[in-house]
Amino acid sequence: MKIGDRVRVVSVPASLPEGELKTRSLFDLCVGRVFPVVGFQGDLLELEVGAVLGQAPYLDSIWIERQHVEVVATTD
Repeated sequence: MKIGDRVRVVSVPASLPEGELKTRSLFDLCVGRVFPVVGFQGDLLELEVGAVLGQAPYLDSIWIERQHVEVVATTD
């Protein structure tokens, strides 16, 4: 997997808290949707997900483990 590949979020990490930032709710909105990978940190992928909130994609991002996504398109 590399930057630019498109992945579908298939599940939400069980350990996500729901608090003032509404982290779990944001992840729930992402399930089933496809996003490009924009960064990596260890085993985590960064996805820009602002579009699920009706904003420009870069305005919100999530960091998610690889086991919670599936690759749907790769860049060459």
